[in-house]
Amino acid sequence: MPHLVILYTPNIEPETDMSALCRTLADTMLEQRDEEGRQVYPTGGTRVLAYPAAHYAVADGKADYAFVYLNVRMAAGRSDAVKKRIGDALLDQAKRHFEPVFARRHIGITLQIDESPGQVYDGKHSNLHPLFNK
Repeated sequence: MPHLVILYTPNIEPETDMSALCRTLADTMLEQRDEEGRQVYPTGGTRVLAYPAAHYAVADGKADYAFVYLNVRMAAGRSDAVKKRIGDALLDQAKRHFEPVFARRHIGITLQIDESPGQVYDGKHSNLHPLFNK
């Protein structure tokens, strides 16, 4: 962890590069530091995934409205200040990315950060972490 999952209305795909947004947001996550200057998220555990919604309804349906929902899920242990900085940085990058889309259409963006302090099960299997823990 962390995982950032993006769910969006597919009507924006012709107007934006979702793969570029994923890379920008992953890089933003990797740049985050805690109060002691340590990297907040492990490089090998950082994932950003984007999915178009197969079915959707936005607002009153009287126009071709768009929506982007970004959800960061991470393990517990970061301070409220760090979580706010992360949220602000990610939302800022999303706003920059979608600025040209905002100029052409109505679109809503929501970003939420969820912690998983009381997970019942958190199984992992990866050979990515050793690449970056040198």
